[in-house]
Amino acid sequence: MKIAKKIAIALLVILVGMQFYRPEKNRASGDYVAAFEKETQPSAEVQQILESACYDCHTAHTEYPWYNNIAPVSYWIDGHVDEGKEHLDFSEWENYSAKKKDHKLEELVEEVEEGEMPLKEYTWTHKEARLTQEQKKALMDWAKKTRALYQIAQIPN
Repeated sequence: MKIAKKIAIALLVILVGMQFYRPEKNRASGDYVAAFEKETQPSAEVQQILESACYDCHTAHTEYPWYNNIAPVSYWIDGHVDEGKEHLDFSEWENYSAKKKDHKLEELVEEVEEGEMPLKEYTWTHKEARLTQEQKKALMDWAKKTRALYQIAQIPN
């Protein structure tokens, strides 16, 4: 048997085996962004942007596409969600200090401004997450305005 055929068979066995060992899904129940939305009070437009372009990777609940049930795609998506939550998790907002909230919103502005967020890989399959210039401006304006709340909270009395 040629080496290429042996490698192909081994890869097929691994791929089939991966279908039985999938990553755990990011599926919180309840209102996992209530504290964040209550505190930051995004407008209806900004809330829609957050829901369509941010929450899947930056909260405790992800709406998964059908193809997430196929490995290795499931591992790839899980990695993106884990990394997204590591950088910013709106579900954990109430546990962040004022300084950290300010910094997270500063990073949000930078990432959107530089075109890094939402990820290109995400917008390939989520057309609703492709933000127009007006949507980007609305999101960044809201974040800048909201940052002021946390900057004031950091001023010593």
